[in-house]
Amino acid sequence: MPLPANPDVLLTRADAAAALTEAGYPVARATLATKATRGGGPPYFCFNGRALYKWGELLEWARANSSVKISSTSELDAIRSAPRQSILAAAD
Repeated sequence: MPLPANPDVLLTRADAAAALTEAGYPVARATLATKATRGGGPPYFCFNGRALYKWGELLEWARANSSVKISSTSELDAIRSAPRQSILAAAD
């Protein structure tokens, strides 16, 4: 699937998962469905019983749920245990 050029393009859950995966954020349709019921997923709305996602909001969600660049797993452990403000300051 080619990546949408317009951030307002609406995608079904299957298309959302395919587009995110193509953009480098591998996620399954089932994962999006689970997050829709349990929380923590990207924002969506329903139309005729189907979940629809805006492409721009999907990318924002994926980027917000990614770590800063790291060079080792020990760095990731340190980031996870640090307060959020210090992580954001280190990213600048």
